[in-house]
Amino acid sequence: MWREAAGQASPEAGFRTPVEESALAAAETRLGCRLPDELAELLRETDGIEGPDGVDTVWDLEQIVEQNLLFRSDPSFAGLYMPFEPLLFFGDNGGGDQFAFVRTPPRADIFVWDHEDDSRRWAARDLRDYLGRALGGDGDGRGGDWYR
Repeated sequence: MWREAAGQASPEAGFRTPVEESALAAAETRLGCRLPDELAELLRETDGIEGPDGVDTVWDLEQIVEQNLLFRSDPSFAGLYMPFEPLLFFGDNGGGDQFAFVRTPPRADIFVWDHEDDSRRWAARDLRDYLGRALGGDGDGRGGDWYR
């Protein structure tokens, strides 16, 4: 289902080996929260999705865990940015902006965090919509800054 959705958005989408159930459980333990259902389903099909130009449209599970733990625990971030605890980052645009689910309260919408001004804006109604926009470029055929 998720490989098909990504492949329809971009024939350049790259896929990886699926994640084992035990790895998902270990990741949720390390993060201290459940992964959103859609993201867990995607990871069961492919451990991340590489988009056009090598951009990690959806990170692999290890990067999801490491990036979220870093953003929540790095003391230097606390003085620069609003708290990251409400977000669960899972991908980026290749230029520093990152995409996330909102954990608190849980919702299907995808938001983008702009690393230059710390803004958090709505980007897509759910993961399928995000893949279509990020991989398809929302009409221009490329990913880029489709969310601006």
